[in-house]
Amino acid sequence: MSFALKGLLNPNWKPGLPPAARALVDPAALAEVELYHRSFPQYAPTPLRSLSGLALHWGVGGLWVKDESPRFGLNAFKVLGASYAVGKILAGRLGRSLDELPFPALQKPQVRSQLGGVVLAATTDGNHGRGVAWTASQLGLPATIFMPKGTVATRLENIRKLGQSAEVTAMNYDDTVRWVASQARDKGWEIVQDTAWDGYVDVPRWIMQGYSTVARETVEQLAGARPTHVFLQAGVGAFAAVMAALLLDAFGADPPRIVVLEAMPAECFYESVRLGRKTAVGGELDTIMAGLACGEPNPLAWDILKDAGFAFLAAPNEAAAHGMRVLGNALPGDEKIVAGESGAVGPGVLGWLTQRPEYAALRDELGLGAGSRVLCFSTEGDTDPAMYRQIAWEGAYRG
Repeated sequence: MSFALKGLLNPNWKPGLPPAARALVDPAALAEVELYHRSFPQYAPTPLRSLSGLALHWGVGGLWVKDESPRFGLNAFKVLGASYAVGKILAGRLGRSLDELPFPALQKPQVRSQLGGVVLAATTDGNHGRGVAWTASQLGLPATIFMPKGTVATRLENIRKLGQSAEVTAMNYDDTVRWVASQARDKGWEIVQDTAWDGYVDVPRWIMQGYSTVARETVEQLAGARPTHVFLQAGVGAFAAVMAALLLDAFGADPPRIVVLEAMPAECFYESVRLGRKTAVGGELDTIMAGLACGEPNPLAWDILKDAGFAFLAAPNEAAAHGMRVLGNALPGDEKIVAGESGAVGPGVLGWLTQRPEYAALRDELGLGAGSRVLCFSTEGDTDPAMYRQIAWEGAYRG
């Protein structure tokens, strides 16, 4: 076939919770995240869909998909990390603990006046920046958001509709991150970025901890059921790393196998595992999975996933498009899920692994079969509606 998955088992895989992940699963930090997110008027758990009909059709014992499209009305999970990091930044500026500052307290005009001229800044492929912009708007603060070349107009306008500044650069994602960091130093902006670099680790860690709300809800909704495999998509790797850490910790003595999924040609974790060292990939990073179009691993995420990831898979556009069509056309008894390109890659890859004979060896290496119970995360809805229609209606990216 023309469009092939690439799969690599991790020779350094170690079962259980990696030492580098212990700070992320600190009970006090997770309790703070939960208390903070529950203080939002918009907070409600997103659904965990059990797709038993699709699991039977694909020959696995169970399939769950956590649907993040309803999150805060923003069609993606990213606001959880952005909002928590902003809360931590502002609490630090005020010299107070975030435990004392639920979200409604941060919205008060007197708090805003104490903060002075705070300007938030971020680089984004769409969803993270929208989360930063939404949080800033809710708090009456300005934000300036920068997006890499190739960003579709809908994602740009979604940020501008929140009353915040947004523009597309002439650079790819990773180069835009570096440029925004230099601009922030000159202009005094507060960077809210989901990847780390030398001297910048606290905010990315807070963003990762903010994502813990997704894992907490998922474990509660599983109600004692235990997945054997968890498919986690990675851009810079922040989401994949914290989900891996929290789920490995939650399931303790019987941990699931973590399968890390990336978009071709942005498979920086795949290449890092293949070469045995943290590695960046450059170039255009051209993929419909905009949220995964990142060529440099977050060092905090790499320190976790290099041990926690059982396998690393690089997926072409066609696998994500397959997942979008499958989830949007549910089998009888299953619930329909409107999943965007980055959100649908997990089920799309699972469908290819279970249904295509050319992947039989990889399927066996992953241990997928009738006894497998697979957990996936639809991290976004149709954040690019025009592309969603091209794929779901017109059959674009068939492979």
